[in-house]
Amino acid sequence: MEILKVEDLCKVYGKGENEVRAVDGVSFRVPKGQMVAVVGASGSGKSTLLHMIGAVDRPTSGKIWLDGQDVFERNNRELAIFRRRQVGLIYQFYNLIPVLTAEENITLPLLMDGRKPDKAHLERVLDLLGLKERRDHLPSQLSGGQQQRVSIGRAIITSPQVILADEPTGNLDSKNSAEIMALFRRSNRELKQTILIITHDESIAEQCDRIIVLRDGRIVSDDGAQTQEEADGHAL
Repeated sequence: MEILKVEDLCKVYGKGENEVRAVDGVSFRVPKGQMVAVVGASGSGKSTLLHMIGAVDRPTSGKIWLDGQDVFERNNRELAIFRRRQVGLIYQFYNLIPVLTAEENITLPLLMDGRKPDKAHLERVLDLLGLKERRDHLPSQLSGGQQQRVSIGRAIITSPQVILADEPTGNLDSKNSAEIMALFRRSNRELKQTILIITHDESIAEQCDRIIVLRDGRIVSDDGAQTQEEADGHAL
């Protein structure tokens, strides 16, 4: 069963001689539970693509469906709710609130949405992240790898339909990068998360189920492209 469908997606900046097609006619489908790397050089359009999938930015044209629903048929208020509940965003910079503990940073999206954390789910997430012994620590008391784990916890605590990670290991050394990728694999396997990772690191991309390569806003390679029939078979 496909969870994400992108169809003829375009993002254009400027007009006339100044026109830049950051994303230019991109189409692909992602089955539920797949872990996908989107790679390309700087300026290839990969971050722009991720921001549109996450409804942080609107496309100039084209469609995005998540779990069968057209993302941009929603109004601005509905899009804000969509971002809080259905998408988990992880960035290269952790963007943690310095006066909140690790646990408070993780549960913040739920509290902002007026929901109380489910204690059992919170404990499972903290265990998955290896942060049970650091739950009461402030970000300044955590290593870079631990801070990125907190940001991942903040993204998965709402049980979103898709996780979108933009260069999540970009600020980490090789040891911490390997640990973060192992954490993504566990989240993918144990929580059945669908994950899209934007990266320029080939070694990171090779750990994913599928690699989509962008160049000048277009897909030039997709080693896991599937027909709908194949996607449905993958989910069975």
